[in-house]
Amino acid sequence: MPTGGPRDQSIDRVRHLLESAGFFVSDAHHIRPTTFDLMARRDSDLLIVKILKNIDALDPEEARRIAELGRLFPARVLVIGQTSGANDLETGVVYSRYGIPIVVEESLREYLQKGIPPFLFSGPGGIFARVDGVRLRELREERRISLGALASVAGVSRRTIQLYEDGAGAEVEIIERLERYLAEPIARPLDLFADERPAEPAAGSHPKDGDAPATPRRRRTTGDALRDGVLRQLDGMGWEVTVTIRCPFDSLSHGDTRGEDRTLLTSVGTLRTAHNRADLLLQLARVAEGHAMFIVREATGRRDVEGLPILSVRELQRHRDRDELLDAIEERGAG
Repeated sequence: MPTGGPRDQSIDRVRHLLESAGFFVSDAHHIRPTTFDLMARRDSDLLIVKILKNIDALDPEEARRIAELGRLFPARVLVIGQTSGANDLETGVVYSRYGIPIVVEESLREYLQKGIPPFLFSGPGGIFARVDGVRLRELREERRISLGALASVAGVSRRTIQLYEDGAGAEVEIIERLERYLAEPIARPLDLFADERPAEPAAGSHPKDGDAPATPRRRRTTGDALRDGVLRQLDGMGWEVTVTIRCPFDSLSHGDTRGEDRTLLTSVGTLRTAHNRADLLLQLARVAEGHAMFIVREATGRRDVEGLPILSVRELQRHRDRDELLDAIEERGAG
């Protein structure tokens, strides 16, 4: 049975839900502070999941951090929430804060267990659905229905029908009128694991808090001399290094090695911290199909902690390129 507070219980339920759907899941929520709670992979689907009770707690800076992680891995970012202010979120609706998609647990459950995707998304002024514009145009032309006649049925302008045929979003009531008249479904499902955003409603645009956060400048420093020295060393080997904030790892690096793009998670600190985070870092590396290592200031005589490769600063400095470093990582631990 789930233990802990309501948020811990929600995280447990979401983790079990993903695992039962065939995902390999790594749970990061016990590390504080943390930008994300779960990372999960199933085949080519890599997810970064954040669980909140009230989605208004997702502020712009937190959204930028989690969106950046999504771009870096790359992974699909998803927030599981329950309320917005005093209002409960609805099942089957995709909400958004700063470009991050948000659903309730039940929507994820229906999607994973029953294959029922959400069809609705929240926009300014109401709930909308994506229009299958190609199908709408086909039906109109097959039945020789004019733009004006269809506009009259829907209660909108001819221009709006043209926008629907181009794939614009429509209010639920308008979708229902069109589907009753045509006796055919015209709403398109939303894929929670696809890198897509719902089409804009024809009548307007998403509010500001629905816009995707600007891509942040790649950070090169942490303000800590030891960490910054390690990051400079990785940068000198040709890794593309990004400092991560509020994560179990201090940096996420990419580099072409042995003909493949490799991901490297790096943490810097004491041997005690390495013991506390070894299992999680290895899990995250496995889920991300990458590598992880822990850097300590002085040599400890240890090559790994529970399979997590351990290198001192001096040992790291001996490696001149990415290939050589990855060889050492794979020799010392689980890779």
